[in-house]
Amino acid sequence: MLAIPKTLSAIALFTLLTACSTVQPGAGGSWAGYTQTGQASYYADKFQNRKTASGALYKRELHTAAHRKLPFGSKVKVTNTANGKSVVVNINDRGPFVSGRIIDLSKSAFSSIASTSLGVINVRIEVLR
Repeated sequence: MLAIPKTLSAIALFTLLTACSTVQPGAGGSWAGYTQTGQASYYADKFQNRKTASGALYKRELHTAAHRKLPFGSKVKVTNTANGKSVVVNINDRGPFVSGRIIDLSKSAFSSIASTSLGVINVRIEVLR
């Protein structure tokens, strides 16, 4: 059997795990151009004026959103796959933490691409910057 130095095997394992990740920045660490599809929901009114993970207060009238891994300040185009309507949001929070959901939108951002009575919609997101 061929002996592999521990540092080499650790590097190989890290590379393999990183390659399997579903969320990765592009070349040079930029997320621009990254896309993802899944479901979007929106924040309940009870979160109005509460602090987000970035420290900003949640304001339902602003076009903001939560994503599990995208950097705070990222500009993301969110497109409703059912009707083609889109909105650009600023990532300022972490979440959603419900299986299948990829982004939580502010109420105004959600309502600009779908009726809030739907609660959850299918979307495609694209990081602009």
